[in-house]
Amino acid sequence: MDLNFTPEEQDFRTEVRDWIAANLPEEIARKVRHDAPLTKDEMERWQLILHEKGWLTYSWPAEFGGTGWGPVKQFIFEDEMARACCPRILPFGLKMLGPVLMKFGSKEQQDYYLPRMCDGTHWWCQGYSEPGAGSDLASLKTSAVRDGDHYIVNGQKTWTTLGQHADMIFCLVRTSTEGKPQEGISFLLIDMQSAGIEVRPIQTIDGGREVNEVWFTDVKVPTENLVGEENKGWTYAKYLLTHERTNIAGVGKSNQELDRLKDLATSQKRNGKPLAEDPLFAARLAKVEIELMNMEITNLRVLAQAEAGGAPGAESSMLKILGTEIEQELTDLTRRALGRSAQALTPEVDETGYNGPHVAPEGFNNASGVYFNHRKTTIYGGSNEIQKNIITKMIVGL
Repeated sequence: MDLNFTPEEQDFRTEVRDWIAANLPEEIARKVRHDAPLTKDEMERWQLILHEKGWLTYSWPAEFGGTGWGPVKQFIFEDEMARACCPRILPFGLKMLGPVLMKFGSKEQQDYYLPRMCDGTHWWCQGYSEPGAGSDLASLKTSAVRDGDHYIVNGQKTWTTLGQHADMIFCLVRTSTEGKPQEGISFLLIDMQSAGIEVRPIQTIDGGREVNEVWFTDVKVPTENLVGEENKGWTYAKYLLTHERTNIAGVGKSNQELDRLKDLATSQKRNGKPLAEDPLFAARLAKVEIELMNMEITNLRVLAQAEAGGAPGAESSMLKILGTEIEQELTDLTRRALGRSAQALTPEVDETGYNGPHVAPEGFNNASGVYFNHRKTTIYGGSNEIQKNIITKMIVGL
């Protein structure tokens, strides 16, 4: 198996790098570089720029309006985006729901929803987890009762990322209590402006408002918004989660963070010497770099298999575990390198024209906030403990 990039792929990398350099707004890149939160308008602005280029749907097949790129080109594109401090493309519609609709949705759903994901008409959020059903997702209780040509939905979802901005939510709901828990789940598309929906913010430990609770009280949802068959939603949910977990690995982003951390360790001093020369810190830095290299090779192996027509199985869970643990180690080492300077960002620091003092080296003003925020990565998308169970079942058969 040859894991080296071909000359054509290297040329493609150069094309992507040059285009980003010419089109990424500097004020947006600066906020990403500083780990400062982006506004909805800023995220939509970048996605519109990509849409006009035809690269927003870089992971979609050509028959659905995508680039038709193979897995390797997609990897190169994501890697260059991360290295250039581009905003993350919101995954809920384009990377998660989109593939589900392409495989299981009706022609009417594909024709209506897919274009609206691309042009900014619909901002999607995910309705999976509930207070009593996170990693044990099959225990969900939000109900959808058929009433003529509508479902009546009641219940609660939690940890709904950026739900305060969303126009639509894709939800797992219980349509039957018979048989195994997984057999009574359906997949619904719900308008967030529907009567009976309430979004309540959850303040995270870093002080942000990234996640929410979403409450449903007698919400009417047209039956045409059912994806696939009733009570078959568990199949669609697993298909979606495979895409989510592979995407969580974040090789490009971690490579970019590692480069920043190595520069920081060279500039920061401890007892008159660069931190990079401290034996304990240097050992941890080397260890995480080796683990990241191993993960990148694993990712490339998965891509090579996908290029040959294979599909990720246990590998998506492996990449999720490795990617999130490496992310956490990088943020922890960054926090340790900064010491007392790793304090929360003061909002005015990232405003255009600010010339006051920086409490941390340029680009690290929110190190503690990033550290706290990344404590969740080993839990969302299915906790890493659950991923280890999945790997055991798929490979060992236990």
